[in-house]
Amino acid sequence: MRLTPRKEEIEAVKALLEDPSFESADQMAKALIKEIAEVLQMRDWIALVHTWSDGHRGLNWAPFGNEAEARAFASKLSIDGTGRLVKLHSPGVMLANTVGKKGWKGYCRHHDCGHAPFTHSAASAARGACQIPTCPCDKFQK
Repeated sequence: MRLTPRKEEIEAVKALLEDPSFESADQMAKALIKEIAEVLQMRDWIALVHTWSDGHRGLNWAPFGNEAEARAFASKLSIDGTGRLVKLHSPGVMLANTVGKKGWKGYCRHHDCGHAPFTHSAASAARGACQIPTCPCDKFQK
């Protein structure tokens, strides 16, 4: 799986590496693993879904970071049947769109919001207001 680190991901990991409050390397390692797992949960992935020649369900492989990587992998396989690519949508993004994820690039940075930009209204009277019913945010903060 090839990953291209994003700026906000690097900043989150860097903050942990530079945090002087860790009492041991074990504590820091646990915090880093949790942070990186959360970062990866915010990404969409690609799966290669296989069907045998007789039509039965085949083998599935994932995650791939992009379609090119999945296609390159598929070209190296020598099994019969057909394959197709399926986008695996991020559970982290789905959850963040519902309950918010503060401090994540692309989400409202209002301290009580944290929802995705598309949850904020584009309608004239409510322009900028978050459309999540339980959210107090009245304007999208870029």
